[in-house]
Amino acid sequence: MNVIRDGSGERFKNYKDYSYCLTSKLDLNLSVRINSLEWKPKRPRMDASVVPYSAERRNPYPDLYVTCHVFSGDLPLTVVLKTSYKSMFNKFSWGEWIVLPIKYQDLPLNAQLVFTIWDASSPRKVEAIGGSTLRLFGPFNIISTGPQKLRMWPDREGDGNENTTTPSDAGEQDEMDRFEKLLKKQDRGDIPRTEWLDNLAYRQIERIHKKHAAQSDKMLLNIDLPKFDFPVIFDEHEYASKAHPPANNFSGSVINTLPSLHASSTANSIIIVEDPEISRENPVEAKHRRLVRSHRNGPLDRELKPNPKIRDELAQILRYPPSHSLTTEEKDLLWKFRFYLTRDKRALTKFLKSVVWSDPAEAKQAVDLLPAWVDVDVDDALELLGSSFENREVRSYAVGQLRRANDDDLLLFLLQLVQGLKFEHIDSSFGESNLVAFLIERAVKNPILGNYFHWYLMIECEDLAVSKMYGKVSYQYMSAMTTSGIQRRESLRRQGELIETLANLSKNIKQMRESRPKKIEKLREFISDPKNGLISFKSLALPLDPRIEVTGIIPEQTGIFKSSLLPLHLTFSCTDGSQYQAIFKSGDDLRQDQLVIQIITLMDDLLRKENLDLKLLPYKVLATGADHGMVQFVQSQSLANVLNENNGSLLMFWRKYHLDERSVDTFGVRPDVMDAYVKSCAGYCVIMYLLGVGDRHLDNLLLSPNGNIFHVDFGFILGRDPKPFPAPMKITKEMVEAMGGFNSVHYQSFKSYCFTAYNILRKSANLILNLFGLMVDANIPDIKAEPDKAVWKVEERFQLDLSDDEAIKFFQNLINESVSALIPQIAETIHGWAQHWRK
Repeated sequence: MNVIRDGSGERFKNYKDYSYCLTSKLDLNLSVRINSLEWKPKRPRMDASVVPYSAERRNPYPDLYVTCHVFSGDLPLTVVLKTSYKSMFNKFSWGEWIVLPIKYQDLPLNAQLVFTIWDASSPRKVEAIGGSTLRLFGPFNIISTGPQKLRMWPDREGDGNENTTTPSDAGEQDEMDRFEKLLKKQDRGDIPRTEWLDNLAYRQIERIHKKHAAQSDKMLLNIDLPKFDFPVIFDEHEYASKAHPPANNFSGSVINTLPSLHASSTANSIIIVEDPEISRENPVEAKHRRLVRSHRNGPLDRELKPNPKIRDELAQILRYPPSHSLTTEEKDLLWKFRFYLTRDKRALTKFLKSVVWSDPAEAKQAVDLLPAWVDVDVDDALELLGSSFENREVRSYAVGQLRRANDDDLLLFLLQLVQGLKFEHIDSSFGESNLVAFLIERAVKNPILGNYFHWYLMIECEDLAVSKMYGKVSYQYMSAMTTSGIQRRESLRRQGELIETLANLSKNIKQMRESRPKKIEKLREFISDPKNGLISFKSLALPLDPRIEVTGIIPEQTGIFKSSLLPLHLTFSCTDGSQYQAIFKSGDDLRQDQLVIQIITLMDDLLRKENLDLKLLPYKVLATGADHGMVQFVQSQSLANVLNENNGSLLMFWRKYHLDERSVDTFGVRPDVMDAYVKSCAGYCVIMYLLGVGDRHLDNLLLSPNGNIFHVDFGFILGRDPKPFPAPMKITKEMVEAMGGFNSVHYQSFKSYCFTAYNILRKSANLILNLFGLMVDANIPDIKAEPDKAVWKVEERFQLDLSDDEAIKFFQNLINESVSALIPQIAETIHGWAQHWRK
């Protein structure tokens, strides 16, 4: 009889040699490939009256997408991820890998994959087509691998409970199930392969499958799980024991009285025994804290002033970023000198973090001190509205501080304030939420603010977890607009109708099986038809930019971009006779792009307040739904096209359109064009680095007619990048050569602008970190993947522990590393080839 051996030397009885891997050793994210759905839809497609082309009415296949997440013990372990948009014509097929944010080594034994198929045909309502639940570990605790066919339960969402009502295997076996098991055995090598016989068997199985599929009314989802060279068996991760230092009063006699757990233990060795109560609050320390923070000490603490040494310690604490955790000693120090600190606006948030809010007496003392505190800055007020502060009085104080902000400043972080409503714990009456009342009050007074407030609320209403709360806030906002606001309510309603029409139109265009020129022709025909209400309508504030009043769409200047999602290029006619160009995207979640553009706009404002204008172009982005939105169109060319058409030289391109032979210092290019280029390069290098924007290539760096460089397409942020070993920022040799080379005055100016901008933005790091802190529960893909690390990832790039001079040296190294990086150059070349062959 043979034995099984694993890497740790453990032995198990069996009849043959056997190798396997333990999940605790598998440091790899769980992934699943969504292949296809076997299902014959019984119901017709959505109302054909909204489809302008008869060819589309004959397509019975609705647009479906699949969501997937991991459950354990009736609770979700991961966020819900979904397949990307894909039009369905004659079959339901995705062929898409989904990488879940959980590693194999972290999976519990009762882990289950939960799948739900959704019908997104209707723009107003998403319906569940079917759901299924797959247990990841099968008999003998071996994880499932390879192809899987899941039974989908019609008209249900996947149920991840232990006693699930949507099991992937209902226990019913038929002829195809037997064949699939035999094929899996052959794939594993348990059944030998005979080529001539296998070909005959495969053809016969295929015939049986087609006949079975035609007669069956089951809904079956085909997926693939990763394969491994060895079976993967569940094994709990073993955590190393914490070695607590021995107490000094342990005598040898006491130690020797402990039982010996190891045969090799000597008389002088110390046996470490874990204390199960080590994480509990020490009652002695709790009593000490209550005595120190007693009401009786109030008069004494009021007169306390720190000595120079303690002043330095307090100053160090106040310099901590918002994410820093305070020690017990630091909290006690802040409490002790709380009256002294009321004159320092930076100290309030740190003091409130030192309060034990579960102690009513201590909480009352802290709240009573708030009116005596000097007014705090906006960044500290935003921190008080985050998830760390639940006390009503504290949050009301923060709202009071925000009232001092003007509408322009409020608009810069309105997106985060709407997200902050999730931490308000709002009841059904809304009587206790000062933040709701404040936002509605300002939105009613300012139509521009009110327009964005409305759309930020609308997109949150699509999230089932918070839709009820945001729906009530939206209702209150509409109700707050009195008689004078009837026109504004009507305008917002008409905006919704316009967006819905464009969403349906974009979707129908993508589903057409015709060439792009033919699609453009159909698009223009639809817009030209007065019945569709797009060529001319009553003046309306554009949702993307409510400062612009539009009266219709110009069909002749409308087109479709060359992209997989076929975004619409729309030209609106305005009331003042001008035109406004915008892009409407369907099938794309623009919330991440919207966040990045908002932060760029904020950083541009911070730099301008320091008299540094880096010629940034933060174009407007508005997500009007979870899968559609509008983007401002800026006349520009991709840097890749410019270099390809001008022998890799930007200077040659500029001399064609901005020639100034007298400007020797700028190599024959107009000085203002060179100035815009150098400054915008510096600004975007700093900002893209701070936000960790990935997937930077020359096709998503655009060049405006005036020389401004700006970035688009922010599908990867916070350090994520689809390419290996990305450079810290996108600055290539060609871009440097356009400045005159590495020894030119303009390149030195570029670096100087980078250093200045980096240090200016570091001074406002708390504001930016608090804005990201308010977004941790937002449906932003790269934040949702690791919400607990989002703020830390941004904070790390600010290098807050460095002085200004050290920060300059740090950024100088980043520039040098980016310009000389070899792998990004290779990736750029490969990307250029791929784009060329694609065209």
